[in-house]
Amino acid sequence: MDSAQRYLVAVDTGGTFTDLAVYDAETGSTQFSKTLTTASDLVVGAMKGLADTNVPLSETCVFTHGTTHVINSLLERRGARTALVTTRGFRDVLEIGRGNRAEPFNLRYRRDAPLIPRDLRFEINERVGGRGEIIVPVSEEELRLLADQLRALDVEAVAVSFLNSYCNPSHEEMAAAILRECLPGIFVSTGSSLTRELMEYERTSTVAANAFVGARMRGYLSSFNSVLREDGFEGRFYLMGSSGGVMSAKNAAERPISLVESGPVGGCIGAVAYARALGLDRVVAFDMGGTTAKCALIEQASFDVVSTYFVNGYERGFPLRTPVLDIVEIGAGGGSLAWMDDNGRMRLGPRSAGSEPGPIAFGRGGTQPTVTDANVVLGRLGSRSFMGGRLPLDAAAAADGVKRILAEPLGLRGDAGVDRAAQGILDLACVAMANAIKGVTIERGRDVREYCLFAFGGGGPIFASELARDLGIREVVIPPQPGVFSSFGMLLAPLRRDIAATFLREVTDESLHAADEVFGRMERQGRQELADVADITALRVRREADMSYRGQSHTVKVALPDDAGADDVRAAFQAAYRDRYGHLNEDSPICMAMLRVVCEVPMRGPDLKQSAAGGHRPAEPAHWRDVQFSMAGGRVRAPIYRRGDLAAGCRLEGPAVVEEFTSTTLVAEGDWLRVGELGELRIYCSDK
Repeated sequence: MDSAQRYLVAVDTGGTFTDLAVYDAETGSTQFSKTLTTASDLVVGAMKGLADTNVPLSETCVFTHGTTHVINSLLERRGARTALVTTRGFRDVLEIGRGNRAEPFNLRYRRDAPLIPRDLRFEINERVGGRGEIIVPVSEEELRLLADQLRALDVEAVAVSFLNSYCNPSHEEMAAAILRECLPGIFVSTGSSLTRELMEYERTSTVAANAFVGARMRGYLSSFNSVLREDGFEGRFYLMGSSGGVMSAKNAAERPISLVESGPVGGCIGAVAYARALGLDRVVAFDMGGTTAKCALIEQASFDVVSTYFVNGYERGFPLRTPVLDIVEIGAGGGSLAWMDDNGRMRLGPRSAGSEPGPIAFGRGGTQPTVTDANVVLGRLGSRSFMGGRLPLDAAAAADGVKRILAEPLGLRGDAGVDRAAQGILDLACVAMANAIKGVTIERGRDVREYCLFAFGGGGPIFASELARDLGIREVVIPPQPGVFSSFGMLLAPLRRDIAATFLREVTDESLHAADEVFGRMERQGRQELADVADITALRVRREADMSYRGQSHTVKVALPDDAGADDVRAAFQAAYRDRYGHLNEDSPICMAMLRVVCEVPMRGPDLKQSAAGGHRPAEPAHWRDVQFSMAGGRVRAPIYRRGDLAAGCRLEGPAVVEEFTSTTLVAEGDWLRVGELGELRIYCSDK
C-alpha cells in the first residue's frame, strides 16, 4: 500500500447517528467518531465525523459507505416518478402478486400499493418462450413511440421487465438500449440485469424498486463522490452491500437495491470476526441503534444470506430478489416514540424521533418521549457522559415529557409514577426485541439458550443483560466501541459479487456436468467485474445451489463440495434439509432450482488485538448514581465505571454501569462482568 494513502475509512449513516471508523494501515491503529445525522444532507454527518479524526482524504485509499438511504426511500415512498414497460398481458403483475392473503383472518387486509401506479405501466408486443426462444420479436418502432409517450409524462425512471427474460435477456437489453437513446438522463433498469432467477412477479417487483430508487440514488452517490474528490480523495469509493461485502460505487448506482440493508450488515461482519477469534460457535448478533433494532444468527462463524427480501415485511410489503443478510429488523431503537392509543394503552414505535428533532433529552425540539428519554429518566444513561459529554442530556425535560404524555394519562402520580411509566417504555422495547431474537432462533428450530448474545449499537449493551435473562441466555459479549461497531465491521468486509442463474434439473452426474459449465460462466463474470475495481489475486469463489425434493416449491441453500459427484451433492442436500425440517423424504428425487456463485476478495483491515483498548490498573468507579435496572428492584446506588479504565482480566460484580463514548453497558445485580483479551466485555448472567 502506498504510504501516502494509508487510511481506510468506513461510514455508517443511520436514521439518528452517523458512525465513522478509520484504520491506519501504517500504524495498525483505529479511530472512531459519532455524529448526529443531518437528514436533509446525509453527506454532512460523514464529513463532520471525518473532521473529528483529523484524517485527510488525500491520504485515504478506501472510503466505504453504508447507508439507509435505499430502504428509507422505499418505506417512505420517496422515489422517482417511475414507469414500467412489460410484456403485453402482464401490466398488472405488480398488483396480482402471488394472489395469497398473508393474514387470512384479517377481513380488512390490504397489501401495500405497488410502487408504480397503473397509469404508468405500459405493455408492448413481444414474447420469449419458456426455453428462451423468440416467439414475438421486439418492435423498435413501437419502443420509440412509447419513449415519446414516457417523455410527455415526465417520468424520471423506467423499469423494463419481460416474460421469461431470465433465460433470454435479449429483448430487455434491446428495449433498454433504445429507451436510453431516446430518453437521455432517464434511469433505465432491466430485470435480467438484476436477477436471472425465475418468478415473474418477484423479478418485476425487483426492477420496479430498483428504478424507483435508482434515479435519486445515482444523484446521491454522484454528489457524495464529488464532495470526497473536492476534498482530495483519490482512492476507491465503495458501498456496503446487503449480502455481506462491499461493491463499487458504479455497481451500486446501477443496482441500488443491493444496498437495501446496507447499514446493519457491517455489524454482522464484525460479529463474525469476533465469533471466530473468541471461538464462539453459536451467536445472536444484536444491534440496537437510534431508529431500529436488528438481529441475525451466526453459526460456525458465518451468517446466512437469503435471496428474497420483503420491503415492509412479508405480510404487506413487496419482494426484492437480491442477496440480503438474513436479518430480522424491528422499529425499536433509542429514538422510538412512546405514545397512547385510543384505548388508553401505552404503545412504542414504529415511528422514531430520528436526529431531528430527536429525543426530548437532546434539547433539539423533541416533544414525544422515547426509549432514550426513559433510560435518561431512570439514570441508566448519564446526562453528562453521553457521547463523552458532547451531547448533554436534559433529564428534567425528559422526565416532564414522560409525565405529561404517559404517566398522567395512565393515572400514575409523583416521581414514582414517572419512573413506572419510563420503565413501561423499556419493558415494551424489551418484549419487541426479545420477540425478534426468538424469530431468528426458536422459530427456526434453535434453542436460544445455547447461544451467546453479541450486543452492539448505541442501545444494544444497555438492554443486553436484561434480554439475555428474559431469553435464558447465559453469556453476553459487548465488543469494543459498540456504538460505532457497524462502521468497524465495514473495515473488515471483503469486496463481493453474488451471481445466480436458474437451473431446473434433477441431480445426476450428467446434470452436474452441465451445472459445472454454468458455474464456470458465472465465475468468469464475477472475476471480470471484480477485476475492474480491485486486485483479485486473493479471489475466493464459493458455489451454492438452491435445492428441493421434486414437486416442492420451497428450496434450501446447499454449499456444493468441490468436484462433488451426484451422491455427494445428494448427501449435502439431505444434511441441510434435515437441519431445516427435521426429517427426510428418502424416496423423492432431488432437484436443483438455482445455481449461485459468491466471489469475494479479502481487503486489508484492522487486527482485532490491535483494536483492543483498556486500562492497566485496578478498576475504580468514576462516580456513583441512582440507577433503576428493573421495576422489581427499584433504584439502587450503582458504581459507574469508565470502560477505558478496565484492563483485560478485570472482573466486576453487578449492579454496575460501564460508560464509554459510544454506548453504556448495564450489569444487573447477580451478574458479573469480565474483560476479555480482545477488550470485549463478557457478562455472565445469573438465573435470577
